[in-house]
Amino acid sequence: MMQRHLSGPGNIALHNIKVAAVVVAAGRGLRAGGNLPKQYRSILGEPVIRPSLATLARHTAISAVQPVIHPDDGELYGRAIDGLDVLPPVHGGASRQASVCAGLEALEPHRPDLVLVHDAARPFASAALVARAIAAAQTSGAAVPVIAVADTVKTIDAAGCVTGTVDRTHLRLVQTPQSFGFIGLLDAHRLAKAAGRDDFTDDAALAEWAGLTVTTFEGEAGNVKLTTNDDFTRAEATKLAALSDVRTGFGFDVHQFGDGDHVMLGGIRIAHPR
Repeated sequence: MMQRHLSGPGNIALHNIKVAAVVVAAGRGLRAGGNLPKQYRSILGEPVIRPSLATLARHTAISAVQPVIHPDDGELYGRAIDGLDVLPPVHGGASRQASVCAGLEALEPHRPDLVLVHDAARPFASAALVARAIAAAQTSGAAVPVIAVADTVKTIDAAGCVTGTVDRTHLRLVQTPQSFGFIGLLDAHRLAKAAGRDDFTDDAALAEWAGLTVTTFEGEAGNVKLTTNDDFTRAEATKLAALSDVRTGFGFDVHQFGDGDHVMLGGIRIAHPR
């Protein structure tokens, strides 16, 4: 770990903060199959990138959303985001880390206090998860959403034979959006770039390397990352099942009349002596 003093949580006021978000959508997504990058594949009638951006763009606590896209995807992107209030996209780099860095650099003129970094391939993150991310970054300066590991975890050798069973008590699966003090994360990315490091798989790992303490907050089981074609199939089936759970019914209320000047019916105040 590289120990450096970076701007930390103590510099983030808990009021009047300005929050921005970077949405990374510059990858090719080849494992998902199909003839489009996975962030532009349709799920339930809309491209994956749209709800990933919309949840952040429509969140009342977020003032700016910076998309990062592949240079070849301008037309696909333009159709996908029609009507959404986001910043003009910037082009990503050869790695996820380089793409996030490009997004952060583009946000610097906006001077946010906090920044959320989200993968476009996680279209089901909720507004409640975003709120938890912001609250966690306010407290600690660097935080990631996690869920507990439910399955038993084994270690294996090169031949595929089990060599041990891992204690999963302290294991967590990490999601996005990850949240940080903006200056702290931008400084960390610049340090990594100067050191020739371009191999971090998420921003939490980069922040850890740069000497920041990363905390965790509760993630969501439904906040899945769409990576393979099977992921798309399962996600659509799950969402369709939820949408189809529509129930109707009939009922009536009986209330005793009393002296007064109105009756409330269906939420509407109607003048009446009883």
